[in-house]
Amino acid sequence: MRRTTTRGLVSTLAAAALVTAGIAVPMSMASAQTGSATGFATQNGGTTGGEGGQTVQASTGTEIHQALCGRADSSTPIIIEVEGTIDHGNTSKVSGDSCDTADDVIELKNISNVTIVGTGGGAVFDELGIHIRGSSNIIIQNVTVQNVKKSGSPTSNGGDAIGMESDVRNVWVDHVTLQASGGESDGYDALFDMKNNTQYVTLSYSILRDSGRGGLVGSSESDRSNGYVTYHHNLYENIDSRTPLLRGGVGHTYNNHFVGIQKSGINSRAGASVQVDNNYFEDSKDVLGTFYTNERGSWEVNGNIFDNVTWSSEGDENYPAGPDPRSTTSVNIPYSYELDDAGCVPEVLAQTAGAGTGNRVSDGDCEAQDPDPTDPTDPEPTDPDPTDPDPTDPEPTDPPDGTNLSAGAGADGSSKASGTSYGNVVDGDMGSYWSPSGSTGRISVKWDSDTAVSSINIREAAGAEGNIGSWRVVDHDSGEVLATGSGAGVIAFDTVSLRKIDFEITGSNGTPRVAEFETYAGS
Repeated sequence: MRRTTTRGLVSTLAAAALVTAGIAVPMSMASAQTGSATGFATQNGGTTGGEGGQTVQASTGTEIHQALCGRADSSTPIIIEVEGTIDHGNTSKVSGDSCDTADDVIELKNISNVTIVGTGGGAVFDELGIHIRGSSNIIIQNVTVQNVKKSGSPTSNGGDAIGMESDVRNVWVDHVTLQASGGESDGYDALFDMKNNTQYVTLSYSILRDSGRGGLVGSSESDRSNGYVTYHHNLYENIDSRTPLLRGGVGHTYNNHFVGIQKSGINSRAGASVQVDNNYFEDSKDVLGTFYTNERGSWEVNGNIFDNVTWSSEGDENYPAGPDPRSTTSVNIPYSYELDDAGCVPEVLAQTAGAGTGNRVSDGDCEAQDPDPTDPTDPEPTDPDPTDPDPTDPEPTDPPDGTNLSAGAGADGSSKASGTSYGNVVDGDMGSYWSPSGSTGRISVKWDSDTAVSSINIREAAGAEGNIGSWRVVDHDSGEVLATGSGAGVIAFDTVSLRKIDFEITGSNGTPRVAEFETYAGS
């Protein structure tokens, strides 16, 4: 059921904020190390990275290595601010007593107390992985690591975007974007791997996408010395499996959004236990369970949403938690944390996750609430006041002149009823439609670049005319409310340039069925 959401976004910076539609949007980008570690990275003495050390700038991989090698010793704190593209052409081995580096990979080996943070126009590690080995107290923040290969050319870091192994302790990876362009057959391995006694790690507010493998904890069924890892407020999108795969140890995954998980998601096996809190699983398969082994793991589940998730049947080496996921263990989480409601997660992460978002975070107070029909503050679409017409109510006129900009655009939303699809509202077919999973919900049209829009036309499916009650039209990018009213039809507003526009149904007279969400540059 679609929920109304009350949410807050805060920055780790002391920055001015623009408040629109109940969201605080920090107006300055992050520089240097910001915020404090969360999750299991707060344990075992905590994770502070290079806090208190010298701050240096780097625009090449060689300069990153020079900064590491120029310290008094291998544990001297340092913050390395990175801007620009780091690639094979500018990343070479540097020698020194305080470092152990190599060509063609960012090597954080046998060192401690280091922060690497993207600044300015951003930091992109292109086809070049970050390798953490035998190290502790490491922070990586606000960077993109992309298209790292283990086969083909060029190769780096065994094909892992970020890989940790051999007695690693206390790593916080925050607000990063990790992405590939395919699976193992295309030359890629994993996005975020931990092996051979790696512990006390947190991955937060990050995007992992377009890969065959999200990441694993433990390289084999016998590698059970890893764990104490937290994954929170991350977007996993278009991943085949391992979101993550855990062998032994303890994991905690909360307030993550999983979209398009093709084969299997959270794979708890070989004695692992994982607590799974308030996540949003969408358009995916087998998002939780023990897969590809008979050495089973366990899980505790609380407050999750499963939206169009399919489940396979239990069998040899295949033990899905669904279709009715229940807890099989109780997990002890030793740190404090704030949970957003699962229904808020997609919208919260759309504004906070990944590199280049200003290191914004949720305040943990987002609540998803079903509208209360007895609450006099809720809209009453069935009892409009004829003496107070809303000038923004649509008129039952013909569609606006011009080209329907929704043709060829993308679509998403807050939820969808079984048998319906977001894409049905942009397919030009009045015989298909989208419905929310409840009586209210959001449907959105989106483009890859800024698009000028000044009117929309909401067309209801046959037999559902009049079911849409009250609504809002919102610029998804800024949160600005462009129009409010009730009933379907043509809705005009001042021209706005945006990449995503929302039609939020806040009240209904029956199950809404939106056949087409047309958009136009002119009214």
